Amino acid sequence: MNNIFKLIILFPILIVGCTPNLIEENKIKQKIDNLDMIIYSEKGDKIYSIISPNSTYDKIQLNFNLKKTTVNIFEGEDIRYVINSDSSKLTNNNEIVELNGNVQLRSLNKNEILNGDYLIWNINKTKYELTGNVRFENNNIILKSPKANLGKDNIIEFFNPVQYLIKGKNNDKKYEINSENAYYNIKTESISFSSKDKRVRSVIYF
Repeated sequence: MNNIFKLIILFPILIVGCTPNLIEENKIKQKIDNLDMIIYSEKGDKIYSIISPNSTYDKIQLNFNLKKTTVNIFEGEDIRYVINSDSSKLTNNNEIVELNGNVQLRSLNKNEILNGDYLIWNINKTKYELTGNVRFENNNIILKSPKANLGKDNIIEFFNPVQYLIKGKNNDKKYEINSENAYYNIKTESISFSSKDKRVRSVIYF
């Protein structure tokens, strides 16, 4: 009787912030249909929510594998970024988020889109690392590189080689620059270029 009572008490704790429809279960992996889960900080603040139509939870490795993922990243009660991908993985007690395939990070406040093949995010470091066919676009510019980091300082660092394109009035190609590194400041809407010795060669504002 005591064992049954303990199970009834503990089960709701395991699904706080998660409203899945269980469709299959075995000893190792649990399949979940329509996962909708919110991850909170120790203080009770929303960090991110994650949605997937098909996912599995590995009871041995203690990680989630999800398909067709949507991640909403919060700033207070508001959504700051939305990330979509073909698949994703949550590890280390949901503190490491990995997204694979057609990764797209969008800002809800501005018309800005950051694309890549793969993204990894450690929620304790608040830095998003993208690799593979990275492409950033807004109303003024297009930036391409093999790798980019978006930090909490709202600066996107693009690693060499960088292809830079300023849009014309009709979105025509205006000019293009290759540089060692490029830094785009989301707040000031400016871009700077630096060489290997970290000296800034030029700064352009829009």
